[in-house]
Amino acid sequence: MRDDGRSGCPINATIEVIGDRWTLLVLRDVMFGNRRHFRELLAGSEEGIASNILSDRLKRLVAAGLLSREDVGRGQKAEYRLTEAAIQLVPIMAQLGAWGLRHRPTTKRLRVRAELLEEGGSELWADFMDELRESHLGIPRPDPTRPTAADQLAQAYANAVAEG
Repeated sequence: MRDDGRSGCPINATIEVIGDRWTLLVLRDVMFGNRRHFRELLAGSEEGIASNILSDRLKRLVAAGLLSREDVGRGQKAEYRLTEAAIQLVPIMAQLGAWGLRHRPTTKRLRVRAELLEEGGSELWADFMDELRESHLGIPRPDPTRPTAADQLAQAYANAVAEG
């Protein structure tokens, strides 16, 4: 038992940070939708997140070290970026999507990226994490000539939308 009364269990510690629906959906939208501003996250939410909930989750994610927030002047849009800790959640997000594919009702348009992530496995996840590091942390990808996972995910989604 830790001094703060918590068990010290790594699963419990993780759940305390990312264990609610809205937190995971905000992370999903920043990771997979490249939404980096409050209004983009609010308007692009398939689930219809309320502005007060979004504001709360963004503050919590910054405090937990999963997002960074660019300090901006009054009237300017703050940009949120994934941290390395959040980028390392990609395999967990992929596994959550894979579980949902098998055990929950989904739509073709919204399941296609989860299918691609499941099929691509750890190699695709690693590529995607490298791309996120490049775009959010400024760390160049090891092989910039390699096709991007983000393009593959975007194309799969566009194809599913076109199919109706």
